Amino acid sequence: MLRTARAAGLAFFLATTALSGAAFAQAAPAAVRTEAPPIVYKQRTLPNGLKVFTSLDRTTPNVSVQVWYGVGSKDDPQGRSGFAHLFEHMMFKATKNLPAESIDRMTEDVGGFNNASTYDDFTNYYEVVPANHLERLLWVEAERLGSLVVDEAVFKSERDVVKEELRQRILASPYGRLFGLYLPQATYTTHPYKRPGIGSIEELDAATIDDVRAFHQAYYRPDNAALIVVGNFDEAKLNAWIDRYFGPLKRPAQPIARVTAVEPPRTQPGVFNGYGPNVPLPALAITWKGPAASHPDAPALTVLDTILSGGKSSRLYNSLVYEQQIAAEAFSTADLPAQPGMFGVGAIMASGKTLEAGEAALMAEVKRLREAPPTAAELAEAKNELIAAKLRERETIDGRGFALGYALLVDGDAAKANTEVAELAAVTAADVQRVARKYLADNGRMVIRYRAESERPAGETAPAPPAPPKTVAKYSGPVFALAPEGQRVAPPPLAEPVAPVLPKPVERTLPNGLRVIVAQSSELPLVTADLTVKVGAWADPAGLAGSAAMTANMLTEGTKTRSAQQVASQVEALGATLASGAALEASSVTLNVMPDKLDAAMAIMADVARNPAFAAEELERQRQQALDGLAVAYQEPGSVAGFAAAPVVFGGTPFGHVPTGTPASIGKLKPEHLSAIHRAWFRPDNAILVLTGAITPEQGFALAERAFGDWAKPSAPLAAAPAVRPVVRPRAVAIDLPGTGQAAVTVVGPAIARSDPEYYQGMVAATVLGGGYSARLNQEIRIKRGLSYGARARLSTGRTTGSFSASAQTKNESAPEVLDLIKAELTKLAAEPATAEELKARKSVLVGGFGRELATTDGLADILGNLALYGVPLDEITLYTTKVEAVTAPQVQGFAGRVLDPAKASVIVAGDAKAFSGPLKAKLPALEVIPVDRLDLDSAGLKKGD
Repeated sequence: MLRTARAAGLAFFLATTALSGAAFAQAAPAAVRTEAPPIVYKQRTLPNGLKVFTSLDRTTPNVSVQVWYGVGSKDDPQGRSGFAHLFEHMMFKATKNLPAESIDRMTEDVGGFNNASTYDDFTNYYEVVPANHLERLLWVEAERLGSLVVDEAVFKSERDVVKEELRQRILASPYGRLFGLYLPQATYTTHPYKRPGIGSIEELDAATIDDVRAFHQAYYRPDNAALIVVGNFDEAKLNAWIDRYFGPLKRPAQPIARVTAVEPPRTQPGVFNGYGPNVPLPALAITWKGPAASHPDAPALTVLDTILSGGKSSRLYNSLVYEQQIAAEAFSTADLPAQPGMFGVGAIMASGKTLEAGEAALMAEVKRLREAPPTAAELAEAKNELIAAKLRERETIDGRGFALGYALLVDGDAAKANTEVAELAAVTAADVQRVARKYLADNGRMVIRYRAESERPAGETAPAPPAPPKTVAKYSGPVFALAPEGQRVAPPPLAEPVAPVLPKPVERTLPNGLRVIVAQSSELPLVTADLTVKVGAWADPAGLAGSAAMTANMLTEGTKTRSAQQVASQVEALGATLASGAALEASSVTLNVMPDKLDAAMAIMADVARNPAFAAEELERQRQQALDGLAVAYQEPGSVAGFAAAPVVFGGTPFGHVPTGTPASIGKLKPEHLSAIHRAWFRPDNAILVLTGAITPEQGFALAERAFGDWAKPSAPLAAAPAVRPVVRPRAVAIDLPGTGQAAVTVVGPAIARSDPEYYQGMVAATVLGGGYSARLNQEIRIKRGLSYGARARLSTGRTTGSFSASAQTKNESAPEVLDLIKAELTKLAAEPATAEELKARKSVLVGGFGRELATTDGLADILGNLALYGVPLDEITLYTTKVEAVTAPQVQGFAGRVLDPAKASVIVAGDAKAFSGPLKAKLPALEVIPVDRLDLDSAGLKKGD
């Protein structure tokens, strides 16, 4: 996993930030938890070699079914990179007894979900469904293992989808090439870990149907698979079903091909230069060869990784981002797969800073770890962070299944899932220094430099990739086809449903007006505390977009009694996470922590919410980081289209600007602007505190009183928030990003408030349109035509208004076609009612997703906080299913006609306009084409000079 020490405003990673070594060196080490509640499981092996792991949980109404295969991208045939990943896609299609897309019908459409992932060493397929669907899902997994249909049509369709995924993740992302292509290519010379897991357009295009069938035959076999079932089940029935459906599958006679390549050690330093279009800030990575996950040094390297970049008190953030301010983001990674892997550090430079400065700073931090062990406080903090993350992983049944599968396929033993916490806790400071010296030597490093294509030396061209072989395999084995309908084996029947046990929130209002809600929801040792304040982007002063967002972001950057470094080091020493942010209508401070450290963590949370310093020097840091983040985001089609939505839909209202700000508005912010928002709106009678997890109501109310009871309510009455009433003014805007790999196509418009009587009709309508894999937009755009990696729709509701969007990313030249498809589906939704079967399936998506969100402490806190924010009674969590199920097809059709009318919506397309502006302008004569370097989201015209 790539761990990132991130500047708060940066848009290109989801990660944590870090601060000063001096700050945490002065803090007393927090106690380290040396064990976690074990995952209790049973295991056995069928005669055909299939490994079976089962873990019972009676507290959930659901079950997770997972099958892990010992095949990953390292097993891709030579000249066919991306093959394991391509095959992951094909496994969701037809079998001998199941038509294509049936797996989604049996998971998503009954309130569950399914997904899969391809790593270097394995491919895993996983589902969560209501427990009464367990037998059916076992049958499905045995079906696709034993009789998958691999035909030319499915192969070509899924190849097109994978190519769109590659364009979206690698070619349209400013740093996609660096992390997806160049980093492995430069790090490894011999082992197939050097190849990109997602492949290349050329090698995907070269693949044949024989290649695909041979790959399936070689690796998809019971003796190369592990079945993992976690959740609510009857053990005797489960074992009988496993024997019935998986037992007859035959173990092939031929041995499984395994990678035997050995990566040689690096004996001298190297440099790799890579380039890409739309790279606003230069970046670099430095990598070394590392051990395998099962090596005794792996825990120490994992702790070293966390010391370098695990949170706001990590060394890389402190040095590069916070103190020197030469990097917008700094990262490290202990990428230790099943065979020897790599360790890396890196940075995306701040505006105007050089790669040479970044390399020197990174190597200085590596040298520090080689020359001296970490402090006791650093060591304890890193361990607490890692162990708390393991606990969070185990909140869900699928998370527990993943822990078992990963330990089995990467570490070589599922039992490692229950020993890894003790192994991390046993790491000493001397161990960390020892592995730094052993693996991170100067002469073993590879420096990977990444710049904009415009900086490539004159006359130099990108090397052409080698031509892939025309054929890598000949297949002569069995070929399955979908059986005629009357000859198919029917899926097993469903069992009786298991009733969910819903949390019972209890609330109390403190004398100062703070509303406190507590819901005991878990026996796992985790608690979430979420403080919601009823102020958001609507409070931004004119010309100062992003004021509320910056106010919220700055809460954790220092208080009147704690510096930014102290806030970071004290929180992370507890293994806690503390985050703050703002949206259109609310700001929040969210804490997640183990119960034994809750009192100490809540004291810090209350301090940052109540007493922020808004120091000028911290604001300047945050400003520069935010500007660097926007420089990156303005080169990402999806991001820039999203930024344009608010001024297009809500122009002229308090929502009519970019909530996170623009380069111009962020440059104007001063501490007094932030203090004014905090002084006016951050008050106990305008706030809601929600506590969920392993905490009783009595404990929660007492804790709230200790942390917030003396928060004084101002004598001045609370001002009313404005009503937002957008005027419908449809626009068509194309934002030109020359050279970008994809176009983002979005149809957006105003919608309803949360209090609208048609709220549930609207939610169902949006889900029919674009809620999930089987929804209409994805069916038309991805499944039928392979034009996108995914298409979706969303209804967002607020206090007095809302918005809807329908979107997809596609290759640039396909943008007009995708726009037509989106509009056609919006029109169809209003023209004819959904079928009973479709409506039932989409309702199940909503109900199932709601139930899974309730199952985590963060998700439950978010639901309860939003209900309170919008004045909805808390017992809505018990009524949600009933209200969704009550929606009728005519109500969905009527809502679509009134609210989702494409004629009243705006169109935003961001991409390489030369590929689509002509055809798009023919469809939309009023189309405004705006070069990204002339984009001004503070202007009503969206263009500089307007």
